[in-house]
Amino acid sequence: MEPVLIAMLAVGAIGLIAGALLSIAAKVFYVPVDPRVGQIGDLLPGANCGGCGFAGCLDLAGAIVNGQVPPNACRCASEEANRRIAALIGAALEEREREIACIFCKGDAAHARRRFRYLGIADCRAAELVAGGDKACRYGCLGLGTCVAACIFDALRMGEDGLPVVNPDRCTACGACVRICPRHIPRLVPVSQKAIAFCTSHDPGKAVKEVCEVGCIACGLCKKVCPEKAIEIVSLLAVVDPAKCTGCGKCFEKCPTGIIRPATGEAPLRREAAA
Repeated sequence: MEPVLIAMLAVGAIGLIAGALLSIAAKVFYVPVDPRVGQIGDLLPGANCGGCGFAGCLDLAGAIVNGQVPPNACRCASEEANRRIAALIGAALEEREREIACIFCKGDAAHARRRFRYLGIADCRAAELVAGGDKACRYGCLGLGTCVAACIFDALRMGEDGLPVVNPDRCTACGACVRICPRHIPRLVPVSQKAIAFCTSHDPGKAVKEVCEVGCIACGLCKKVCPEKAIEIVSLLAVVDPAKCTGCGKCFEKCPTGIIRPATGEAPLRREAAA
């Protein structure tokens, strides 16, 4: 029994010495933490969504205290939480317009052609790796719901037409859907934006017509009819300048494919239908 007892005593002694050394090291290398970091962390939603660009809410709290980012850097925090955070660090709270995600594609199963039947993993990133995806439009939404799965706020769902649908009341503009989509279909836009060209194709009009009935064909009619000069054709795609757009609706009526719509995404009234 004597060797066993000696071994036990030796292990115990080593443990005591190691504990003492760790205790000393903890005191020597202790880095004071500003208590406001924890207080701000408690005010943040704790979603750790990454929309702020930091690894988690506590990292963001530290950056706010150090003045690296403004007190309202968290897109998910409420206005009341932002006000309390600003008060904690004694900083002014600058107004920032709320943003929401919008799906920049209307090429659903009824209007967009498929090149083949995809039977692989139900993930848009995986589908994109298979010959560039099954959708004939190389820019369009693949419709496998990867963005929906990435949204931790339940602000996205798959619609019956095979395209994602955004619930603007639940969207926090965290950007998770934007970051995960291989084709950059979801994009963040200010809630005040009155008109959007819901398309991402940069192909010529003839090529667009061959694969999608509701894609932008870069005809320029929207640009010509806009009284505020708020629309430009950039790389064969209509782009609306939200700072100039007044939402008069003339582009909605004139667009032959109906791709320019109110920011809500609702189908506009076509000029032909109104006549």
